Amino acid sequence: MANETKQYEVLRRASLFLEKHHREPKVAELLLQHFRGVSRSQFFMDMREPVPNDIADQFRQAIIKHATTGIPIQHIIGSEEFYGRNFQVNRHTLIPRPETEELVQQVIQAAPVTPVTIVDIGTGSGIIAITLALELENATVYATDISEKALQTAEKNASNLGAEVTFMQGDFLKPVMEKNIKADIIVSNPPYISAAEKPSLSDTVKNFDPELALFADKNGLAAYQKIIADLPDVTKQNGHIFFEIGHEQGEAVSNLLRNTFPSCTTEIMQDINRNDRIIKGSWQKIY
Repeated sequence: MANETKQYEVLRRASLFLEKHHREPKVAELLLQHFRGVSRSQFFMDMREPVPNDIADQFRQAIIKHATTGIPIQHIIGSEEFYGRNFQVNRHTLIPRPETEELVQQVIQAAPVTPVTIVDIGTGSGIIAITLALELENATVYATDISEKALQTAEKNASNLGAEVTFMQGDFLKPVMEKNIKADIIVSNPPYISAAEKPSLSDTVKNFDPELALFADKNGLAAYQKIIADLPDVTKQNGHIFFEIGHEQGEAVSNLLRNTFPSCTTEIMQDINRNDRIIKGSWQKIY
């Protein structure tokens, strides 16, 4: 077709436009690859090939939308990769982050080879529960979320990926208590950002990630308080909990765990950026 522009030129213009709007230029590559529907290696081999006009138009509109509104590219594409698998995401769910892969890795390392019951609290798109169900063949996995729309997305992801997870709607551990489920391991990436931190967040996060999944009262500790208060009712005699935490919350969450389980041992782990990001609590109930 006439007037088709070569891929490298389309890419260069988009990258410059993004830079001018203080966005990450690399986004242009990811979006153009998506609209072209090709593999990463094919994409780079095609740099001097012309881009069909209809694809170039779709791509241009997406770049303008991202640059001017901050809409995450995952919402434009409709998916994000997590632990090597593709998950559907939307405005009802948090976009998976690399730090949460580290949380999942810690649970996998700690899980016994014997049958184990795991509960994921505030599952969102289901990334944690589904990954654990697929990686741990001896695991029975339950997951809760208060958002019906989030659970619909999680169920769709589980179906697409062939994972067996029991999803339950309700506030934190309440559905688990109602069904009298006793867990060996509890895992959660709950809302942990305080309202005071909202102005410092990027528009990509604060305008598009669901507030329910981001913010918590009491300096971001409210969700931990609620979950930990109910732990004695849902765990077996020897219990483990893994939380993703804000980088300044390690000590406060450790204290909450020890207040509920005086014998609890806690370990704070850092993420790849050397920020405190994961806390592991282990205890033995004394009857």
